[in-house]
Amino acid sequence: MGFYPQDMFSALPCSAHFSRASSYRAAREIHNITTQMIDVTEGYANEFLIPNLIRTKASSMAITHPSQPPKHCVLPCTWMRAGTSKALFINRKNLPGSPLEWGRHLVSALGSRGNDSRQIDGIGGGLSTTSKVAVVAVSDRPDADIDWTFVQVAVGRDSIDMTGTCGNVSSGVGPYALQSGLVKRRPGERTMDVRIYNTNTDSMIVETMQLDEAGDFLEIGNYAMPGVPSPGSEVRCAFLHPAGSMTGKLFPSGQQQQTLRIISDPNLTMGAAPFDVRVTLIDAANPFVFIDATTMPIPHSSLPDVAVHAIIESIRCEGAVAMGLASNVEVASRTRGTPKVALLYPPPISQDGLGQASIRVQSYSMGLPHPSFQLTGAVCLATALNYKGTVAAKVSETSLNEVASLSSTTPHKGAQKTSVMEKKFAIAHNKGVIEVFTTLDSNGEVQSCTVSRTARRLFEGNVSYYI
Repeated sequence: MGFYPQDMFSALPCSAHFSRASSYRAAREIHNITTQMIDVTEGYANEFLIPNLIRTKASSMAITHPSQPPKHCVLPCTWMRAGTSKALFINRKNLPGSPLEWGRHLVSALGSRGNDSRQIDGIGGGLSTTSKVAVVAVSDRPDADIDWTFVQVAVGRDSIDMTGTCGNVSSGVGPYALQSGLVKRRPGERTMDVRIYNTNTDSMIVETMQLDEAGDFLEIGNYAMPGVPSPGSEVRCAFLHPAGSMTGKLFPSGQQQQTLRIISDPNLTMGAAPFDVRVTLIDAANPFVFIDATTMPIPHSSLPDVAVHAIIESIRCEGAVAMGLASNVEVASRTRGTPKVALLYPPPISQDGLGQASIRVQSYSMGLPHPSFQLTGAVCLATALNYKGTVAAKVSETSLNEVASLSSTTPHKGAQKTSVMEKKFAIAHNKGVIEVFTTLDSNGEVQSCTVSRTARRLFEGNVSYYI
């Protein structure tokens, strides 16, 4: 059973009354629901269900389906490629009023109903990076234009996860909002800023988009990003004040670096002796467990992939407990989306002496290696690189150059008066290099992280499914 009782969705009607409630109240409702469910959270620490924050704190929700004949549903939507992910973008008014009622609709639309790992009966692609949903609405907040909620639909499991957020999918929120008429450009405007509030993490993003002569989002362009073969129009995503997205603290355990003892791994059938690893437990844009790969107990090449994945998952679960996100490793194993986990390596040596990366990373998504790197992971890792006590800074400094020389430091022209410098970090991953610009205030605290992506519509219309 997941985070909520399995009969939670049993009374969901196909045709719900869709009233346009305040998106601010909707975000509050998401938080209130999880607060009310605190007695069935199976060990999740209630001190992180903070009443005065409007957050999506739901974990993996197991979905059950009614015994009566299935009902046919049609959901207006847009299927988009955003960054290196694909997601179903939905106007919130087209979903049931309560977020608790979204589960069966989204699981069926994406194709995970019946625990199908291929998602053959839906539009999902059978991968965690193509099984995502963005729920978007006009914001009632004075500091935001748009509210959005991220939903990860599990692959091979009849469940959804609303913890954390997705940076890649967020890069499509601004373009979707403009193309759907949720925001309007000013006459003659060719560049547009959209202020976006994420309900999952109670955080703000400002997206800067290019517009065509007609005022629509300019999808085509010359910006190339690793993991996407075709160039597109650059979307600059500035994550404001990324620290403490879910825990309220940049370093939830109170340490920039620490040793985790991994005592046992219930998923590793071959058995393993207890071992220690060095990690940084950090919460910026999303909670992450960053592992110093040099402290792993045995070389990866000497183990089958399934064993390596199980070891990484066991470290992630121990990290979740140490961060206060779960009461024990068994509870942590039920919510694979939060915290996320990544192995850190010294940067690769540039063949031409140019374009030296700051660090190299292999991240994981829902228990499997990520094909590139999560955008929120890039934000989180770049934030960690600004603190000398983290494993990120240590691993980066093991190369021929120190971290300070691997990043460029310049005044930030558009920064607020309290911001005094900007650092650029280049993070190497399986598909290439991602650059992150971090803005620091006079105390050396990270105020924003900016990353560029591309996004475009793949189709607009209706998705047909049964619940």
